[in-house]
Amino acid sequence: MANTPSAKKATRKIARRAEVNRNRRSRMRTHVRKVEEAIASGNAAAAAEALKNAQPELMRAAQKGVLHKNTASRKVSRLAARVKAISA
Repeated sequence: MANTPSAKKATRKIARRAEVNRNRRSRMRTHVRKVEEAIASGNAAAAAEALKNAQPELMRAAQKGVLHKNTASRKVSRLAARVKAISA
């Protein structure tokens, strides 16, 4: 348990940041799930639109430190390849 005032403040800050990151991660996962669902349904137009919305969310998560930059790029790339495959 934190004893010093600075340690107590640090735990408060960590809790706030964790909440923000949890919301960002949830938002990102929701967008990715929408792309996955559109791909599964076979609707190319909906999948393309969902990907267009998901890409900035993934990159924003990477920029804010929720994901590593390369992880976000890899996810975008793989989703884009799957969307392209169903539209072809």
